Amino acid sequence: MNVRALAAKAIFDVLERGISLSVALPEQQKHLANGKDKGLLAEICYGVMRQLPQLDKCVSDCLSKQFKGKQRIIHQLLLVGCYQLYFTRIPAHAAVGETAEACRQLKFNGLVKVVNGVLRNIERQKAPLSEASDTLKFNTPAWLVKRLQQAYPQQWQQVIEQSHQRPPMWLRNNQQQQSRDSYLAKLAEQQIEASSGTSDDAILLASPTDVTQLPEFENGAASVQDGAAQWAATLLAPQANEIILDACAAPGGKSCHLLELEPSIELTAVDFDAKRLERVQQNLDRLKLNANVIHGDAANIDSWWTGGKFDRILLDAPCSATGVIRRHPDIKWLRKSNDIEELAKLQKQIFDHCWQWLKPGGTLLYATCSILPQENRDQVTDFLARTPDAKLEPIAQQDSSDDIGWQILPGQNNMDGFYYAKLTKSAKQ
Repeated sequence: MNVRALAAKAIFDVLERGISLSVALPEQQKHLANGKDKGLLAEICYGVMRQLPQLDKCVSDCLSKQFKGKQRIIHQLLLVGCYQLYFTRIPAHAAVGETAEACRQLKFNGLVKVVNGVLRNIERQKAPLSEASDTLKFNTPAWLVKRLQQAYPQQWQQVIEQSHQRPPMWLRNNQQQQSRDSYLAKLAEQQIEASSGTSDDAILLASPTDVTQLPEFENGAASVQDGAAQWAATLLAPQANEIILDACAAPGGKSCHLLELEPSIELTAVDFDAKRLERVQQNLDRLKLNANVIHGDAANIDSWWTGGKFDRILLDAPCSATGVIRRHPDIKWLRKSNDIEELAKLQKQIFDHCWQWLKPGGTLLYATCSILPQENRDQVTDFLARTPDAKLEPIAQQDSSDDIGWQILPGQNNMDGFYYAKLTKSAKQ
């Protein structure tokens, strides 16, 4: 199957079946042997997700009748063709021809003329893409535009703009193997341009690089992890021989970082998703680290934990992931407005339960990759109001000491959107 047919299948899985692109895309990439073809497939899929409303309107306006049922994949195929015509350097004749051929490969021979005709019409007119509504203008669902306007009245357009950018590639140096400066020197020897991030182990690559090209990557010298996410372990600040819980741990980057910072800790990494939990073990194995990896519910620790309370807890709570849209643009279309309130309820439940398992004098770091106050500042404010033995600790990186936690916005120091709040439990019980 050609790249366009595989792209249509991946996009169909996301938009019609609700499967995340991070799952749907690799499934289709398996059918390709050539690295460039895999790259083109990713470029098309991510591009369609970023520009979806405008592409969808452009295609829909050219159809006398909308596709339904199994034929919906032809609508997705037309999105693929339209994206190529507007946003790539692929010659128009090649984009149209390959997309029409994809229609045959998808076994819709009777619709090849329709696909060809629609794309030729779009190519011929090449009209500016519509900006007739906020959804179209910002390629972002109206509900999210509204929430961002309320949360960031001065910055909301910048937040959306940053969410459309291609994300940079960050590495986390493994300080158990070498200093960051040493690893930067190794990268320079391989002619890989890189610079230091704001946290101690963070390295920002000038351009994304295949991990197989990174020095000693397979031997655990470094890991791929966004600069914002790397702050989790640093802020939790594990101390020697402590018992620590990483609640909602998958895929395990933060667990591994905690062990790199302090190998003597007894770390338990738990996650509700058994499939994603496999990634935690894979990451630990590559880095030659040890942790108790448990399939369980962070909102019901009693059901799987027989030990005592924890010195520190990292609660990277389930969230809307609105801070990482630049990495996962399908989030905009898989999330709905009412999801935010449901997620806030779940966060509250896990927050309260984890707090019961924190030792007096212990520290809990609440984290999300969201930029919405309901999941972050408001969540922590409400928790403090109902939890007398909780104290909010200032984080040095906050804009103001009066802030409730530290909100990182997408693009800030080239990082993803992220939120942290550090809380300590009264030693007197």
